[in-house]
Amino acid sequence: MIRRLIAAVSVMAAFGLSAATVGETVVVVYNLSLPESRAVAEHYVKARQIPASSLLGLELPKDEIISRAEYRERLEKPLLNWMMANGGWEYPAETGQGKLPKKARIRYAVLCYGVPLKIAADPSLKEEEASKQVQPELRRNEAAVDSELACLPLAWAGYPAVGVITNHLYGNTNQLSFSPTNGLLLVGRLDGPSPEIAKGLVDRALEAEANGLWGRAYFDMRGTTNRGYILGDIWIGGAAFICGQLGFETTTDTNEATFPISFPMSDIAVYAGWYSENVCGPFARSPVDFRPGAIAYHLHSFSAATLRSTNRHWAGPLLAAGVTATLGCVNEPYLEGTPDVARFIGLLLDRGFTFGEAAWAAQKGLSWQTTVIGDPLYRPAAMPPEQRHRDLELKQNQLIEWSHLKLVNINLARGRPAAEWISYLEGLPETRRSAVLTEKLADLYWAAKKYSDALYTTEEALKRGCTPRQRERLMLIWDERLEALGRDQKRFDLLERFVTECPAYPAMQNIYRRLADVATRLGRQDAVEKYTSLAEGKNPAKP
Repeated sequence: MIRRLIAAVSVMAAFGLSAATVGETVVVVYNLSLPESRAVAEHYVKARQIPASSLLGLELPKDEIISRAEYRERLEKPLLNWMMANGGWEYPAETGQGKLPKKARIRYAVLCYGVPLKIAADPSLKEEEASKQVQPELRRNEAAVDSELACLPLAWAGYPAVGVITNHLYGNTNQLSFSPTNGLLLVGRLDGPSPEIAKGLVDRALEAEANGLWGRAYFDMRGTTNRGYILGDIWIGGAAFICGQLGFETTTDTNEATFPISFPMSDIAVYAGWYSENVCGPFARSPVDFRPGAIAYHLHSFSAATLRSTNRHWAGPLLAAGVTATLGCVNEPYLEGTPDVARFIGLLLDRGFTFGEAAWAAQKGLSWQTTVIGDPLYRPAAMPPEQRHRDLELKQNQLIEWSHLKLVNINLARGRPAAEWISYLEGLPETRRSAVLTEKLADLYWAAKKYSDALYTTEEALKRGCTPRQRERLMLIWDERLEALGRDQKRFDLLERFVTECPAYPAMQNIYRRLADVATRLGRQDAVEKYTSLAEGKNPAKP
């Protein structure tokens, strides 16, 4: 049965390089002014088996902002010189406009906590001829350090700081093309609100590479028809479609508002959404249920304006909450200048790209506003699905439940009869001890109008080790199903149980309102008064 999975999903085979060989393609940059920066760098080279000779410490400002002059003198030039002096890159003997390295051993640059995040605008820098070729709104020279440094192969010949440099590798599906010989350095940063969070990015990436990226996918569209903004919805909707085809249990919201804080977002493997300036909804509720290896991105012009905050903008809070990889913008990029999240997700999770390759393949422009936070070597889809499944079986790893779920979802997405997959789950020993698989079986029963089976199985899922957020979701779904069937007494009992078992639920007043409504139909006046008072924020025990 599992053999169908490999036929259903096309995943590019990994290069077959050893960890040591991959490590030789990386330079790790840290800030000599901050001991914490070196500590993050040393943690990374040990975790990824990168030669100590690939560590490069530079005297850099301690702030997140660096001037254009400091960037060139203290980061760009020293790194370029190191590349040429240490066999990282080899340029042609004669340089000139457009000349690129003819050989490149180093493909990746990892910037560690303490390396500045963004380059400040420099009004004294005059590039009048170059400015004439740039749209008025793009005549700016501030940029994300990551995006500017991605252009390092062009630096020997020189290029204008104003505006956007076209990324000729946007959408490219050949991993080997992503090389400095084609004008692109794959930059990623281990960063965040603290050095410990920065170190954790590689640890969680390695865990996901070892065991797989498992969980659910969530997408938050705006449902817009505005021609100026619809591209964002197209990209996010495309990413949702890809995740569905790849077997993730996928939830897509098309309301203009973002997911509310009450939305029970459990087992997050993938998230993409827009458009709020500061972290909100389920991501403002602690803890956030990120799975190891989770990828999350919120589209906003200033989503990564700082990485040091745990509650402002998006990148910093997501990192603090446990995400493994994210993207963001440090300044206004305009929508076309943000990452194409559909391409990013497709290349990363279907084609087997590294995080660094997928992130830069998803961007139309360089020398612009995007920062890439996470281990650029992270490759969540390196192992083919069939091999991953067998590996989990051999290890008797409980994560096998997610692989079975993926198999079911892929075949349902391909139009296979649901009855076949109901039988598959019914006969699977793992279903009887897995809340994940039991919940899926209940969903399939409900869709097949096997209502009694659906209700019973939903209740069984609650007994099989569900997480707090999954418990909330299961009980709320159970309530909706009981309402549809007119089972008022059962609903009342369930909702009272919800109050007891989910005390941290942030929208408990909504539950009280439901209880009051059901109590009205049951003729329970005492309960109506009690839950109406609670819904209004009053203590029903007091007059």
